[in-house]
Amino acid sequence: MDGFFITTPIYYLNGQPHIGHAYTTIAADVAARWARLSGRPTRFLTGTDEHGQKVMQAAEARGMTPRAHCDALAEEWKAMMAGLGIGYDRFIRTTDADHERVVSATLQLLKDRDLLYKATYEGWYHLADEVFVTDKDVEEGKHDREKLVRLTEDNWWFRMGSFQGALLDHISANPDFLRPGNRRNEVLGFLRKPLNDLCISRPRARMSWGIPLPFDRAFVTYVWFDALLNYLTGAGWHPTDPQDGWDTWWPADYQLIGKDILTTHAVYWTTMLLALQQVCAPNARPALPKTLFAHGWWTVAGEKMSKSVGNTIDVTGLVGAFGVDAARYFFLREIAFGADGGFSYDGFMSRYNVDLANDFGNLAHRGTSMTSMWLGGVVPDRGAWGPAEEALVARAETTVRTFAERMDRLEFQDALQAVFDLVGAGNKYVDTEAPWALNKAGNVERLKAVQRATLEVCGLAALLLAPVMPGKMVELCGRLGLDPATRAVAGLDLLRTGAPITFGDPLFPRIRELPESLAAAAPATLPRPRSPSMSEPVVPPNPAVAAPAPAPAPSEIVYDDFAKIQLRTGKVMEATKHPNADKLIV
Repeated sequence: MDGFFITTPIYYLNGQPHIGHAYTTIAADVAARWARLSGRPTRFLTGTDEHGQKVMQAAEARGMTPRAHCDALAEEWKAMMAGLGIGYDRFIRTTDADHERVVSATLQLLKDRDLLYKATYEGWYHLADEVFVTDKDVEEGKHDREKLVRLTEDNWWFRMGSFQGALLDHISANPDFLRPGNRRNEVLGFLRKPLNDLCISRPRARMSWGIPLPFDRAFVTYVWFDALLNYLTGAGWHPTDPQDGWDTWWPADYQLIGKDILTTHAVYWTTMLLALQQVCAPNARPALPKTLFAHGWWTVAGEKMSKSVGNTIDVTGLVGAFGVDAARYFFLREIAFGADGGFSYDGFMSRYNVDLANDFGNLAHRGTSMTSMWLGGVVPDRGAWGPAEEALVARAETTVRTFAERMDRLEFQDALQAVFDLVGAGNKYVDTEAPWALNKAGNVERLKAVQRATLEVCGLAALLLAPVMPGKMVELCGRLGLDPATRAVAGLDLLRTGAPITFGDPLFPRIRELPESLAAAAPATLPRPRSPSMSEPVVPPNPAVAAPAPAPAPSEIVYDDFAKIQLRTGKVMEATKHPNADKLIV
């Protein structure tokens, strides 16, 4: 079976990790876990980008050497990823010795084949972004003039423009190369103009923190040229001495990026690869990645999250309040991967309570609690399944197919919707078959069949959702006596008759109020959701105190908010004491 290779961008070490970094990394981790569950040899690469002017300036501001600054921050990034349940295969750093060797050898080979040349540049330079800017861009107001300086200096250049035609041909021949489709259109629009060559060096006299050019020690490598090669280093590639089996992983199946670095990947990176195809020996010629996937941004009140605006979200706090699995689920369920999405604590709590606490948690509770109370706490015989169960089996088989198709294309939202449609069907099945009534009537054989079907739906959902929520789904598999590493995920025939069933605390306890720890740290631009507490005393009005002026009438909500409301009715058929509590009934 072909290997599966997925990468995130390597994250620039001029600051702390934020929600955007978490989002990309969670998506890559989920895709990698799904590939492993599908039986594919898998490699997941992430890491940090550690050279360049901004890293050097950040280190100076902390009174540290660039290397000490990067060493400290790299550990913080690893800790962030561990807190999010990220299971990468390699955390690469651009200061790693093998990567620096790859960069030096690549530069030398391109220079020897006349794809690099030295020339004098005179024009604008953007200090913050570390890029050269054309006069036309300045005239059109695309950059803040206060952040620009006028430079005249020698540098080394990559003949990027000579590969424009080959890149356009590749994009035309491979519709899935750039996803989603609107990103493809952006790149094609960019390539309508003549493609300039790319400056790939910086003078050491101006910026010393980088990999020296092997053929001209007065210069260091431009940070993007250095950083992009990490993907090949992580696959085991070298331009003249590649590792055996490197082409098991390359070309990458998916390279995940934020939409703000689309051009550097879709143009700079691809033309670098096209150049290497020209100059490398056949055993080291790297193809272009199968898909570059540029996802959108999370916004607050319509604005991109930014430290300067003060509307960033503390991912660590979110995980602490709701759990890492709930956070992972929300980010992939709330919006289509590739689109922009708005974050709010109301939205997060609604998604958590409706999907996880109510729908999925309720089904798991029904399956384990009633089996524990009425059937001896073991997986019952299947017995004779009738039309209701066969309909559930057909629904489950469709769910597995849909889930696999959507996950293979990183359509996480649709994949999760398919599983929760099955969960909804499972809850409806329980409502219709009424196991409480079967127990009361003493119809044990039918009760066994119903509970077995319910538990099978729980088991299938747990296995499918394990890449997204590995902690809680492994826990649920344990309660069902199911091996969480099961790969033959096909339908409702997963459980072992007689396996012990454990009825424990709710997987996802309902949360009625935003935890104080999170509310205290929430940006001022975010509303604080709050539900009334039953324990609050009712204070009678004091007639001596003037009544406050009436509050203004609330404005109408938009339809998208109204569509989030779920109105449901139910009829209580039977109530039984909770086996592990004094004041609860089930």
